[in-house]
This record gives sequence, C-alpha cells and structure tokens, in this order.
Amino acid sequence: MMQGLVPKCLRFLRGLNRDLQLKTTRSNICTKIDGVLDMNYIPRKAVLYVPGSDVKKLNKIPSLKADCIVLDCEDGVAYNKKEEARMNISKMLGEIEFGKADCTVRINSISTGMTEKDLRQILTASRLPQTLLLPKVDYVQEIEEFTSLFEEICSHYKITSWKPALITSVETSIGLLNLQAILQRFTELSQTGCHYYLDGVLFGSDDFCADIGATRSREGSELLYARQKIVATAKAFRLQVIDMVDINFKDLDSLKILCEEGARMGFTGKQVIHPSQIPIVQAAFSPSPEKVAWARELIKQFEEHQIQGKGAFTYHGQMIDMPLLLQAKNIVKMAN
Repeated sequence: MMQGLVPKCLRFLRGLNRDLQLKTTRSNICTKIDGVLDMNYIPRKAVLYVPGSDVKKLNKIPSLKADCIVLDCEDGVAYNKKEEARMNISKMLGEIEFGKADCTVRINSISTGMTEKDLRQILTASRLPQTLLLPKVDYVQEIEEFTSLFEEICSHYKITSWKPALITSVETSIGLLNLQAILQRFTELSQTGCHYYLDGVLFGSDDFCADIGATRSREGSELLYARQKIVATAKAFRLQVIDMVDINFKDLDSLKILCEEGARMGFTGKQVIHPSQIPIVQAAFSPSPEKVAWARELIKQFEEHQIQGKGAFTYHGQMIDMPLLLQAKNIVKMAN
C-alpha cells in the first residue's frame, strides 16, 4: 500500500511545485509590468489660471470643474496688484472649497525678486496649497536659491508636515537648453528631505515665442521642436508635462484639434484661461472607454504570453511588444 502512495505523493508535490512556480512567475511578471513607466503624479488635464487680484473670479472657483486651479501671483496680475493678489490668495486658500481640483499657487520667478514676498504671505494661510508652480526657471542656480529660501521660510513658520508638489515651467530658450540639468537637480533635492517634490513640467509658449523672436501661428508649427523636447525630457524623469495655453478661447473647434495633437505628442494636460475650454481639454486628454478596454485586455494578454514564454504576439491585428505595452499602461494610468 505504501509503495502505491509514494508515486502519488511525488506526483502531487511535483504538481504543487509547478503551480507555485506559475503563480510566482505570474506575480513577477505582473510586478514588472506594474513597474513599467510608473508615474505617480497628480492628474492635471485642464489647468485653469485664476488671477489672485480678481476677487470676483476667485469666488467662482467652487463652480469650476478644472482638474487643477492655479491661483496666480505672476503673469495674470499687474505689477501694482501683486501685494493685493498675495493677500487675496492667502485668505481664499482657507475659505474656498476646491472640491476634487488640485489647489495650486503660481508664485513669481526667482529672477523677479518677488518670490520671497509671495512665499512669506502664502505660507501664513490657514490651509496651504497642494502644489506650487515656480515659473521661468532658466538655471540650476535658481533652483538652489528657491530651495534655500523655501526651506528657510518653512522653518520660520514651523511648517513640518506639509510637502507640496512642485511644477516648473519652460519659458525661454536657455530654460529649454538647461531643462535636463534643471530637472535632474530638482529631482535630487526632492529626494533629500526638502519640503517639496517635483511633479511636473509646464510649457509657457507665449514667453518662449517672445524670447526667441518667433511669430505665433494658429497651428503652432514654430513651437514643435520645443514641445517635443519638453515632452521627451520630462518623461525621462517620469514627470507629467502640461501643454501650452490657447489664448483664442472662443475658437473651441480649433482647441479640440490642438488638444488632440498635444495628447498624441505625449502631453498629459493643457493650460486653460477660460471655463469654456475645460470640458474639451478634459475629453481630449482622457482615453475613451473603448481605448481603456483595449488597453486592459492587451495587458492581460501580454501577461499570459509572458507566462507561456512567448515574446511578441498579435492582438487585434497589431504585433504587440514592449512599446505597445507601455502605451497600454499609459492609457490605463490616465483612466485611473
């Protein structure tokens, strides 16, 4: 009787070991797939600016459906209204309901000499913003100055638990040339215990055109190189990248075309200046239900083929390999 049991036990153990190996393989593959191009930034599809000096517009914020609402101290505010904007923003931060929108404050750039005044006023608010937008960063030295100033003010106000996301912007030719070094330094500082973490890059197209002497066209062909370089550099650091604003806010048909182009290029969102632009931008940067279903099934099929030891395979008439898997991962990430 024992002689009959031994082979059965061995077969059972071999089967159990095979099942465990398959489960381990599946787990390892899923872990690797989940880790591919993992981007954990706050989704910001429609990024709407609200001038800090305009109380009427600030009071409309609860009715806005943007993903990110930027309380502006910078370009949207006249020089003689800067102090008023700071005061309004620090007050409104504690009073306005932002709902699901990311609450962001755009401060003035280091080169203006107004950054310290902005921070000292805003950091007295009863509720601090989720995100800070630091514009026009051209040199690594400006990062050092900002970080030193930011840490000193946080220490002065005894702010220890707040760690906002930080978005920087490219608005000049030298800023574009130095972008890799700028993002590298921001990333290093984000990982060394400072009070912020880098979350995204934004393209300031109008300032960029003025800097290089370009004439802005409706189709934006003069900005193609800059946009492509910003996307590629930002994605190398696993950051979101927000496309240029469309100032012709009444031409919604053209906006739709520009948004779809930006989404195809790899931008994750777009700046807007009027509430009417919000739904068009959000739709363009959100994958359709059909596209999400396609992506989820592709990922599932990829896992199955990896377990079977197969590489490329055909799915819906397309040859599937790692690059298409990355696209599917991005689609699911945007949907979530």
